[in-house]
Amino acid sequence: MPLSEHEQRMLEQMERALYAEDPKFASALEGSGLRTYTRRRVYQAVAGFLVGIALLMAGMVAKQVWLSVVGFLVMLGCAVLAVTGWRKAPKPGEQPTGAGPQTARRQGRQRRSMMDRIEQRWQRRRDEQQGN
Repeated sequence: MPLSEHEQRMLEQMERALYAEDPKFASALEGSGLRTYTRRRVYQAVAGFLVGIALLMAGMVAKQVWLSVVGFLVMLGCAVLAVTGWRKAPKPGEQPTGAGPQTARRQGRQRRSMMDRIEQRWQRRRDEQQGN
């Protein structure tokens, strides 16, 4: 469900206030998350795939079938990890999804109540600033 214009303005104001009050914390929040983890997982899977190719080739050169089979299995496993990790990675600006519908509902309630608290605090600050 997209945010209304008022909610978007409020969110932008809160983001600016967060950057103004604590830029180090804001930048730390920006760089962490599921996208970074899945990107790292995909890179590790690609490296493992290359190791699998090396094992496959070494098994062929040494005429050791078992080594070639191990190399192929490593390649296959890493390819599966890379594809599943890539598919699960959220797009930029997208919220990560929960494990199931109950988790999503619970997170939705928590997110709404947290947003309500943030909005109330923001409103109190604005009222205090206007009163002074």
